[in-house]
Amino acid sequence: MSIERPQHEGLEARIANAIAPTIEHMGYELVRVQVSGKERPVVQIMADRADGAAFRVQDCEAISHAVGAVLDVEDPIKNEWALEVSSPGIDRPLTRAKDWNAYAGHLAQLELTVPQDGRRKFRGMVLGADAETARMKLEEGGALLTVARGNIRRAKLVLTDALIAATAAAAGLPDQDGLDAEEEDASSADDTTPATRN
Repeated sequence: MSIERPQHEGLEARIANAIAPTIEHMGYELVRVQVSGKERPVVQIMADRADGAAFRVQDCEAISHAVGAVLDVEDPIKNEWALEVSSPGIDRPLTRAKDWNAYAGHLAQLELTVPQDGRRKFRGMVLGADAETARMKLEEGGALLTVARGNIRRAKLVLTDALIAATAAAAGLPDQDGLDAEEEDASSADDTTPATRN
């Protein structure tokens, strides 16, 4: 069984291709690589556990150490750079067909590289995807939209009560309505492990 990898271009594609085999061997799946900043770039790695278990701080640390070692050898960025590893979070990016299919029925926003029907940005209910296309039912008007996955600049889930409830139920957590504000802040904290590289 092969693991579906997200589509990247340029430097992000080189980094993704370098690190994906290592993290897959460790039992993780790559969700996204994003490089931001010019003077001291930040390489952001999002990953999921392949077994579907909850992503923990220890997972961030393990991936950070392994990816840091791979990138030190591959040296895709010549200057000093920083590494951040995190889970995709509840309002995760939709980078693979499996993400689109797993979150069918949830609200998402989508931005295209090349406009379709005179627009670049759309918002609607996720219907699913295959290797070539992604589908959604638009929030305004209810029209069905099919886009080429290669034309998707970015797509991510919108944080809604339904998404929070579904995520909590999948993780076996108690009903989120009973959380007080302090507990809710703690439960929404992102597991991120930063590191600096030269």
